[in-house]
Amino acid sequence: MRSYGRRKVLALAAGLLAAAVGCSAAPQSEPSQVAATTAKPVTPTPSAETPLITPADAAKAFATFTATDDLLRAGGDLRLAMELTRDAEAQLTSSAFLSTGNRPPRYTWGAPTLFVPRFKQSETAAWFTVLATRNGHPTLLTFANADAKTDDWRLSSATQLLPGQDPPHIQLDAEGYATALAPDDKSITISPQFMGPLHATVAEAGETGVAAGLLERGPYTTDVAEQITTDRERAKIGGFSYDSIFSAGDYPVYALRMVGGGALIQYAMTRTTTTTVETDKADFVPVPESARWLYHNDRARRFLKTTEINQYATVVPPSGTPTPAAIVAHTGALTKAVGGDP
Repeated sequence: MRSYGRRKVLALAAGLLAAAVGCSAAPQSEPSQVAATTAKPVTPTPSAETPLITPADAAKAFATFTATDDLLRAGGDLRLAMELTRDAEAQLTSSAFLSTGNRPPRYTWGAPTLFVPRFKQSETAAWFTVLATRNGHPTLLTFANADAKTDDWRLSSATQLLPGQDPPHIQLDAEGYATALAPDDKSITISPQFMGPLHATVAEAGETGVAAGLLERGPYTTDVAEQITTDRERAKIGGFSYDSIFSAGDYPVYALRMVGGGALIQYAMTRTTTTTVETDKADFVPVPESARWLYHNDRARRFLKTTEINQYATVVPPSGTPTPAAIVAHTGALTKAVGGDP
């Protein structure tokens, strides 16, 4: 069934591609005007091998996605929409459809800026990032493909730049290619593979944790830890126990070299929040309004556990720099709720 669904999506995309590429908002194989202001070219490393994916390939994949995604959202077709996504983005896409009765938001896209790493033909996990306005808001989208020799490009991550945040200055060579960092890259203050776990530590422990000072204070770091402490104290007064845990899980991590030696790291985390009845003061756990589309009731007996998926983009400075890393983009939503039967 899944193979049939994918073939149907590809057939639909093929019919839409010509129109999508022809419209004024379609991506170009050359860097856009935005690219000229957000990425400075540097001297390229000579290579006789053609990259696995070119900016032209990425532009085509982006145009195909935006045209097909809009049609499926307009028709409320979650089953086929899931064939366009993967990783954490697949769960957020499902949430967007189901939480609105299969009437998810539709998007208007601006001209894209392409950040395409120069992958070798032997690469088995190719990806590229796009910066484009989505309903007027600058958004980072990363597409991944387990086999780049096929057209099975799926949206893996989408994060909206925070208000007032400038676009990241990604380093591009003279041919327009970006540089992907290895998971254990040590040229930056936080290696890509440790970004999620470190962020999870700060979100749970705040300024008292071992990672204090490595991430900027704010609404997605220390403020979260303070709110968890406050909610735990309030829950105790009401006769409940409360805990909220962050986990980096096994979601992919994408890192791009920035101008000046830093990096833009994109990653996802799961937040699991559990409220449990602990005393005779209460028998039912109230279900937040935001979770009732998942639980379909305003209370749960004895316990309630909710799962939230969050995606982030964080700018990490070069190694040896005292400046903390800064979260520049975020998207998240509730994806699951379970509890005791009322």
